[in-house]
Amino acid sequence: MKENKMVKDDYLKDTILNKNVDDYLNRLKKELKGSDPALIQDALSDAEEHLRFALDTAKKETPNIAEAEALVSIIDKYGSTSEVAAAYKKIETHLQPVFAPVSQPDTRPFLSRYFSIIADPRAWGAFLYMIFSVLTGSLFGLWGLFGSTISFVSLILVIGIPITGLFLLSVRGIALIEGRIAEALLGVRMPRKPVFIRRGLGPLDKFKSLIRDPYTWKSLAYLVLMFPLGWFYFGLSGFAFALALSFIFAPILELIFHLPLELYGTDAFTPVGMLPIVTLAGIIMIILTLHLAKFIGRIHGLYAKYMLVKK
Repeated sequence: MKENKMVKDDYLKDTILNKNVDDYLNRLKKELKGSDPALIQDALSDAEEHLRFALDTAKKETPNIAEAEALVSIIDKYGSTSEVAAAYKKIETHLQPVFAPVSQPDTRPFLSRYFSIIADPRAWGAFLYMIFSVLTGSLFGLWGLFGSTISFVSLILVIGIPITGLFLLSVRGIALIEGRIAEALLGVRMPRKPVFIRRGLGPLDKFKSLIRDPYTWKSLAYLVLMFPLGWFYFGLSGFAFALALSFIFAPILELIFHLPLELYGTDAFTPVGMLPIVTLAGIIMIILTLHLAKFIGRIHGLYAKYMLVKK
């Protein structure tokens, strides 16, 4: 009985306080306060899409109905803000990223933590992100640079408005894709739903909403900056890993295939007694590279979250 009374109170609050969709979204955002920003964005996007679609349908069926009146039955079916917030929080516990950081502190000895990085999937995920970022960074960055140049130059013509609008929409779509890549490889929770744009708006109103939204420009800046960052990540991780592998396999290369380990432009063979030390140095370099990749992956994940999650 007590639980039923609480549910009724929630619906009563929603009926009184939610005069329009924005009121409901603001209350839902307050209910989700303290949750991951990406979760809040997904919940708000889902709620706005559902409520506005249902509201448009209700107005088509009953043209003279007030928005607050129509929302009563819509919210009754969709759920009160507290119910929706509780459902998203519950689902979130089962949908954590595969490589999400472990919240508990690692109490193992230093050497154990240091060498165990070789079996840490989060380190390898960050390393793969750095390697592939040369491809994604180049594609996304060049699209951002080329598209913004063409779009803004075309604004001197009437046709420039739809071209720029389509380009900015593509930026949002690519930002969502980049966020999913970052979540998969870096373990940082990113949005899984695109930012909602009302269907009923005219082309000019949609264009204005894209232009006015800081999220659009942050996404564009992120994509453009990924071009130099992608090459930097690839160069750093690729060079370090290749050098480490050449050290590890130096005995095989020199003793079996008679290929010298070329350092500083020389092609002299390593003394046989030094080969085990060179191999050990290569193993240490692999471990250091993975530690560096994990650290950079953590920093880049925070950067991606700041730029690609709507506040």
